[in-house]
Amino acid sequence: MKDAKTNVGTIYFIEVSTLPSESYSLGKLSPEAGKSAGECLMYLIELAKENIISSIMYAPLNKEALHRGGHHFKDELHFFASLFGVTSGFSEINKMEDLWVTRVTSHVSLKEVADLITKEKVAWTIRFANETLKKAGYLNPEIAVAALNPHAGDGGMLGLEEIEVIQPEVRRAKEEGLNVRGAYPADTLFVRRRKEPFDCLVAMYHDQAQTGMKLLGFNKGVTISGGLPVPLTTPAHGTAFDIAGRGEADEGATLEALKLAIQL
Repeated sequence: MKDAKTNVGTIYFIEVSTLPSESYSLGKLSPEAGKSAGECLMYLIELAKENIISSIMYAPLNKEALHRGGHHFKDELHFFASLFGVTSGFSEINKMEDLWVTRVTSHVSLKEVADLITKEKVAWTIRFANETLKKAGYLNPEIAVAALNPHAGDGGMLGLEEIEVIQPEVRRAKEEGLNVRGAYPADTLFVRRRKEPFDCLVAMYHDQAQTGMKLLGFNKGVTISGGLPVPLTTPAHGTAFDIAGRGEADEGATLEALKLAIQL
């Protein structure tokens, strides 16, 4: 791979490891496959750290398989950050056509969400969204922020997070010159976007954003690991064990992830 820099236009196929066919079955979780997938990603990140490659697009990962295969991280984002030696300033962001989506909390249980919605996290996520979109070419990205509670808290009757945490940080970001607005009730956000377009949605938790985004185009969504030394992209859908080996998979999101890796 050291010759890659001087052979522009050459496509390299590198065999990192070989799994015997009897060690796994299509459509079934495999610790051996999880171990192999993790090792492949570790190799790619070493190439990135040596400046041999400048971006990575990878296929959907099964987190449980990775964990059972010995890669003990809560998700691939933290796995990548650890390999790069990055301890802060990273997060996941999704893209579906012209809509970007990121979240204040991500892969945590729903009962933990409210306690994790802090002023510091909301402020950081708004700025992370702004910086990421600027790196992608947006001059002044428009950012909409979701509320946590139904009806944006109904003036405090359904929760105080909007009044005490989210709205003050939206105002503060505005004062700093960011093009941000909210907090908007989550159940009308995607309807609102039809008349009041925005470039990026800052959601409070995983399914609040992902459900709407995937309904807009399940075969076009891309997940980006942001805040790391090189762009890492992957289809926003999962491993689809239920259709493994049937020839039914839609390659749309994979193509979009590849295009975005090149663009970034």
